[in-house]
Amino acid sequence: MKKYLLFTVFISGMTTLAAELAAGRLIGNVFGTSNLVWASIIGLILIYLTLGYFLGGKWADKNPTPLAMYRILAWAAFTVALVPYVAVPVLRYAADAFQALSVGILAGSFIVVLILFIVPITLLGTISPFAIRLSMEDAATAGQTSGQIYAVSTLGSFIGTFLPTLIFIPTIGTTKTFLVFGLFLLFVALAGLGKFASRNEMLKLIWMPIVLVIIAAIFANQSLKKNTGQVYETESEYNYIQVQELNGYTLLRLNDGQGIHSIYHPEQNYYNGPWELFMVGPYFYENRSPDDIKHMAIVGLAAGTAARQATLVYGEDLLIDGFELDSKIVEVGYKYFHMGSPNLNVVIGDGRLNLDRSQEKYDIIAVDAYRPPYIPPHMTTLEFFEICASHLAENGVLTLNVGSTPGDRRLIDGLATTMAQIFPSVHIMDIPGTLNTMVYATMQPTTSEAFYTNLIRLAEDKSLDPLLVTTMSSTYVNLNPGYETTTVFTDDLAPIEWIVNDMVVRFVLKGGLEFLQ
Repeated sequence: MKKYLLFTVFISGMTTLAAELAAGRLIGNVFGTSNLVWASIIGLILIYLTLGYFLGGKWADKNPTPLAMYRILAWAAFTVALVPYVAVPVLRYAADAFQALSVGILAGSFIVVLILFIVPITLLGTISPFAIRLSMEDAATAGQTSGQIYAVSTLGSFIGTFLPTLIFIPTIGTTKTFLVFGLFLLFVALAGLGKFASRNEMLKLIWMPIVLVIIAAIFANQSLKKNTGQVYETESEYNYIQVQELNGYTLLRLNDGQGIHSIYHPEQNYYNGPWELFMVGPYFYENRSPDDIKHMAIVGLAAGTAARQATLVYGEDLLIDGFELDSKIVEVGYKYFHMGSPNLNVVIGDGRLNLDRSQEKYDIIAVDAYRPPYIPPHMTTLEFFEICASHLAENGVLTLNVGSTPGDRRLIDGLATTMAQIFPSVHIMDIPGTLNTMVYATMQPTTSEAFYTNLIRLAEDKSLDPLLVTTMSSTYVNLNPGYETTTVFTDDLAPIEWIVNDMVVRFVLKGGLEFLQ
């Protein structure tokens, strides 16, 4: 029995961590994957486990039998597998509330979903104390026995950390990941009942896997979200991905859906967003022409809107290296966003790492890899901008798209301050009607007057795609006078999460969501 107990503890530990990570994805698909969301998930999971350890010790002393432990384990497994099916109606309600920006409903839904995990996680927490009690043969070896149990449980948790994120969620989705781990643990529990209690005790609970299979079959093709115009949804290692078609526009949304990451329209090219604005940075230099722009890098390619806009203006002679972390987003780009231009070279992987490895020099480096609250700190630092500068041509320009909230420019000021340590000129442009700001940094001293001179000259060239002049006009009209010198972000100290979380919370508490309606 001791060997099977160790196996049970291993699978229980694996399922606990798998459930925690799958919970993060399940909730993150609607509420996002910010640090605030993850802190709530991890914190409550730890509270539930604490309760489980306490109850497990009491129950084990009261009824130290395999029958009691494996019954508890069976219910834990059953409720683990059941969680996503119970949670989906609540999450759909929350998704609708997100579209309507109803803060009260969102908060209530978030709490309800987290409460759903109290039963399975608490029950899973009881297993290790139970296993220790059942394995105890001699008080003289109590330390060794408990150490062995916790070591095996932790090893299972280690395996459970990687299996969901690397294999199951990207291949079968979050809901089926819960189902697979729940069913596997349930079979372990039923086998334990049959082996160490009686076959009758096992048969009393044989209805559990049958019910789960029936529920899975009934809800096999359900979508997590049913947003207007939704034509596609999938999950990757990193994101919940949605594609919508609204009024002729194809839109890419990720996770909570509160942002358009890529856009396409067969008859329109100007979207009043950041995508076309990346390509105008070189015109802060004097006497620049489209023929001067030969090579561009995009960090955060998404579904390729910025690459397509630049190709429209500069033609296929412009070579573009697009760095994108999520390969499934790239697949969506090819399928739904007409991303197949032959001048685009797609590089899958972390943008900073792959840009650093590149042997190329670029006229434009566009960074479109963050939007509050999803900002990778390692792409905001002095060291990152040094990498960018080392890959820019003599008259190159680095351009960032960064979000902010009305009246709070701490993030913009911090990024501009950090970039100014390397680049002699920094220009800031607020995109009208949005919460987005473009930050342009040039390798040589440049001026807004030179930009205006280039705009007037290029406006007279009828051979150019009108998208260039339209975008330059919007850029010039919306240039910001400057920025406040503040903190320099470094790899050692970049308080991005603190700034962004505080910024978002203040925005919501002040009723700022009404601005988005």
